[in-house]
Amino acid sequence: MIKTGIGYDVHQLVEGRRLVIGGIEIPASFGSLGHSDGDVLLHAIVDALLGAAALGDIGTLFPSEDQQWKDADSRLFLRTAGDKIRAAGFLINSIDGIIVLQKPKLRDYIDTMRQVIAEELVIDKNCVSVKATTTDYLGYIGEGKGLAAQAVVTLASI
Repeated sequence: MIKTGIGYDVHQLVEGRRLVIGGIEIPASFGSLGHSDGDVLLHAIVDALLGAAALGDIGTLFPSEDQQWKDADSRLFLRTAGDKIRAAGFLINSIDGIIVLQKPKLRDYIDTMRQVIAEELVIDKNCVSVKATTTDYLGYIGEGKGLAAQAVVTLASI
């Protein structure tokens, strides 16, 4: 059986925070405002993984009201989701993620993001696709006030 999940996340951008996307820090004077490290890509992937396996969502596993997740590294969320997927009897076939951010440009970081995601999930890097786009200066993302990510995953029964 093949199952598909979709994940989406959005965060406000603010001065003085770290910009963490895809498990790596991107040099910038601003970053994502969130309870954890605000990694929109990993959050979207976690939701897509959990959704495909009907295991809930990131907010259920890691509620923002719980102080233990304050400033947490989202790679922990990704590893936990991967463990839950395997325990539920699934293999990760593919992950396709897209980051929507006006600037900075991310092309030089995409390959490292793919490697981090693959390592955290213990899957082949060729199963992970990451892309980035802008909104051509339209809306809150185009104005540099936020960023978003969306992910689609496919799982197969073991």
